[in-house]
Amino acid sequence: MEISEHCEGNVLVAKAMDQRVDARLAPELKQRLLAFVADGHPLIALDLSEVDFIDSSGLGAIVGALKQINGQGDLVIVGAKPAVMNLFRLTRMDKVFRMFGAADEAVAALSN
Repeated sequence: MEISEHCEGNVLVAKAMDQRVDARLAPELKQRLLAFVADGHPLIALDLSEVDFIDSSGLGAIVGALKQINGQGDLVIVGAKPAVMNLFRLTRMDKVFRMFGAADEAVAALSN
């Protein structure tokens, strides 16, 4: 799974570059997110603007990373397309994750 990453202040912006996050890529996504946390980045803005499809295993990987953060930081979602947003809504994960339209909004919220 290709993820581009950069820091804006104390926030790591991680952008998933794949169009699909499914059972094939979910384990790698979770591993990468957990590595970011282990490397001292507890504030993560996960940019899903390139993702057209995410399945339950992809969502599970993101939830697993949030659990690992365990209140010591936060993981927010950026730029979810309608199909991706629908999965978050159907599973009520839009109530668990803060959702932002753009990375700068997420960075500002996480920086406060």
